[in-house]
Amino acid sequence: MPATVSSTEGPTVAQPLTTATLRLVVVPTPQPPLDEGPLQLVRPGVAVPRPAHRPGPRPRPQPGPSDDFPAGFGPAWSGRADLPDPRVAGRRLLTLTLEALAGRRPLSQVQPLTSVGVYAALTRGRRPRWCAGGTTPLLLGAVHVCEPVDGVAEVSAVARRSGRAHAVAARLEGIDGRWRCTALQIG
Repeated sequence: MPATVSSTEGPTVAQPLTTATLRLVVVPTPQPPLDEGPLQLVRPGVAVPRPAHRPGPRPRPQPGPSDDFPAGFGPAWSGRADLPDPRVAGRRLLTLTLEALAGRRPLSQVQPLTSVGVYAALTRGRRPRWCAGGTTPLLLGAVHVCEPVDGVAEVSAVARRSGRAHAVAARLEGIDGRWRCTALQIG
């Protein structure tokens, strides 16, 4: 029995299969196939297993006066295993900073938690109007943590005051076994 192809135009009519009706198109593969191991099926409602965290590059320290010291002196980068929970450290940093900007505590209490640049920016006297003014309490919502690189955590939260919400975010880097804020954004 000869092979036939049905047409989609009009009533179904069997046509003989010829080399003119079939065409082979070779599509190049853009990259080698992924070999990630066996395929895992996940049931609905069950959490998907996350891949293992692969640490990426760390920022390089800026050259400065610490280059005059012999090796072993000065700040040292810390890995995630040597650091406390970033959620607790982030909540503490954000709370202390907002309370200091609101005038409820001295700004010098924030200095051990921040880098020199962040502390200098905080002491310039420019404070968000929503943070500095008013007597209603500042409420800090849940702190969200993202760890893009080993020893680096980015924390964010929503601060509420007088019925308004404001975003607050910070970048924490592990230096000498503790978290230190190297960037701070208060919206």
